[in-house]
Amino acid sequence: MTTRPAASAQREKIAILGGGIGSLAAAWHLSSTPAWQDRYEIVLYQHGWRLGGKGASGRNALHAQRIEEHGLHTLFGFYSNTFAMMRAVYDRLGRAPGAPLATWRDAFRPHDYLALAEPVDGAWRPWHMVFPTLPGEPGSGEPVTMWQMAMTLLGWIGRWLDQLASLQGVALHGSDAARSYRLLSALARTMPDDSLKHQQRQHTLLAQALEGMRARVRASYRGLAPAGDDLRRLRISLETSSTVLKGLFADGVFIKGFDSVNGIDLRAWLARHGGDPELCIDSTPVRAAYDLVFAYEDGDVARPTAEAGTMLRGMLRLMLGYKGSMIFKMQAGMGDTVFAPLYEVLSWRGVKFRFFHRVEELVPSGGDIGAIRMTRQVALRQGRYSPLAGVRGLDCWPSAPDYAQIEPAQAVLLQEREVDLESWWSNWPELHRRQFGQPLPEVVLEHGRDFDKVVFGIPVGSLPLLCPRLLANSAPLKAASEQIRTVATQACQVWIERTLAQVGWTHQPGSQQPVLAGFSEPYGIWAPMDHLLAREDWPPAQEPDNVSYFCSALPMAAYPPQSEHGFPARARALAREGAIELLGQRIGQLWPAAGRPGSFAWHWLSDPQQRGGVARFDAQYWRANVEPSDRYVLSVAGSAQYRLPSDGTGFANLYLAGDWLKTGLDAGCIEAAVMGGMQASRAISGYPEFIEGEHDA
Repeated sequence: MTTRPAASAQREKIAILGGGIGSLAAAWHLSSTPAWQDRYEIVLYQHGWRLGGKGASGRNALHAQRIEEHGLHTLFGFYSNTFAMMRAVYDRLGRAPGAPLATWRDAFRPHDYLALAEPVDGAWRPWHMVFPTLPGEPGSGEPVTMWQMAMTLLGWIGRWLDQLASLQGVALHGSDAARSYRLLSALARTMPDDSLKHQQRQHTLLAQALEGMRARVRASYRGLAPAGDDLRRLRISLETSSTVLKGLFADGVFIKGFDSVNGIDLRAWLARHGGDPELCIDSTPVRAAYDLVFAYEDGDVARPTAEAGTMLRGMLRLMLGYKGSMIFKMQAGMGDTVFAPLYEVLSWRGVKFRFFHRVEELVPSGGDIGAIRMTRQVALRQGRYSPLAGVRGLDCWPSAPDYAQIEPAQAVLLQEREVDLESWWSNWPELHRRQFGQPLPEVVLEHGRDFDKVVFGIPVGSLPLLCPRLLANSAPLKAASEQIRTVATQACQVWIERTLAQVGWTHQPGSQQPVLAGFSEPYGIWAPMDHLLAREDWPPAQEPDNVSYFCSALPMAAYPPQSEHGFPARARALAREGAIELLGQRIGQLWPAAGRPGSFAWHWLSDPQQRGGVARFDAQYWRANVEPSDRYVLSVAGSAQYRLPSDGTGFANLYLAGDWLKTGLDAGCIEAAVMGGMQASRAISGYPEFIEGEHDA
């Protein structure tokens, strides 16, 4: 495993820019090709001290080695490509039995409990959903087809009709709705899994049958008071699912592909197919779907935006196309479970990593990338940086650089001024110039000498900043930069000296805690992550009973020039303000024991300094993800057509990686970023030939 490749003048030099999951997926697949050491020399360049991009996490040595994340991260059971890669990574990692996170199953545990926050009569009620365990394991076996997902949804509709009849005290079998359902179900199940073999007339008949069934279901509860959560939620489930399936059939989406309806927002598409405003279009599940992908222009919840095809494809895969469980929770920080193992195995394979290299510009030369300008952020004492630190037997990324490995004079200044080497707005270049009388050293990589091909794994928000001359010479790249929108997000983590039951949340199916979406903004997504406390290193007298993660979009319409060094701090202050408002005014709706607005017991918050009142919040963790490379990639209506394949920039030696590519998923998520990295590897090496989920049929 530790064998290094022999030097070869014939090897093609590949420079990978950025250390997010897309870049690492490209490096993984390139280095998985036969005899790759004889073909390639791979060097990955990353600003700062850690890998991970939007998924980076760090261990805070000053606060009990607690895990600090960019947000709430989980893996979903339909992430076939991600799981296939991580299963292989853990196999090659070869940790001893009984070691922390020895296998992929130790690192990613199945989770089936999702809760939605539903507004009812001026209050928020949790809608508890426990998803069934499905056959298979993620990352193995045959793909689940979109048509199979449609048939699963059709089966759910049949069960919901049964439940509705039971609540109403009527026999389902002889009802008009039941007869309509049996007709369309019988027709649909005679059709092959390969929807490309279907005829539109068949789908038109299915749409008409669903339209008739929906009308009969509506008539069946006309005049009944929608008393009780069960009846109301059944109506929402039936109305939303029947509208979605009816629309997919009527528009021929399973035949033409989901991109065929991407020119319209999801809510407008639901309205076009007759969805009820209350029970479908503005329902809790639809609103939660927008929340889960931060689908708000400039972070403004009054301006929801999500293209219909991408959202429908993603939600079908999420809820109906998973294997095993719908959600898999990481059993340490994302940096510990995903990025540290990837870094270790790739390093052993011979991939080289250059930390503290900030990309400044890609320079074109004819139809190629001719040069890459970088800044070397620090001088290392030993020439090579060792990034990982052990925490309770597990290799982890620290939340700050290891200053002992940095030239002492620089290290002192970095610590004294609390310099953020990961920020676009960092004042480090100016500080260095004033203190040492010279600029940070520039590194220029030249085509033909330092690289032959470039993998650009830096998110789309950085394109206009790092590639202005490329955009001027590539119409497709310029269009992607202008049309693919991003949104800032915010996250906070609170460590609490109370159990979940003691704060008033008592619904626990089995031993699982909720992942909740759809709560009031900001911070409408919540998940207690108590299982992570065992991975932190709290003194016995200070160990909290609960840690809860919150996140949401952050309203931010404009971003200042690089010279406004104070901007990240102002954005972080907004994230702090929203988190304090959440706890002080709204958390009682989720945690009943917290009491009425304005009465939150701040002494619940863990604080080693034992401050009083709201000041205890300062011992928690919060962040504003406003950096160009941190902002979340949206799927606004009509934007998928501007997404590029990895080799679609018009520059012969430039390949893209990340979740903003045309991957077939086309949404901001780990799986799409992995697929983008796989595309880059395939465009360079021919491997992998097949990427699951790249096409709808």
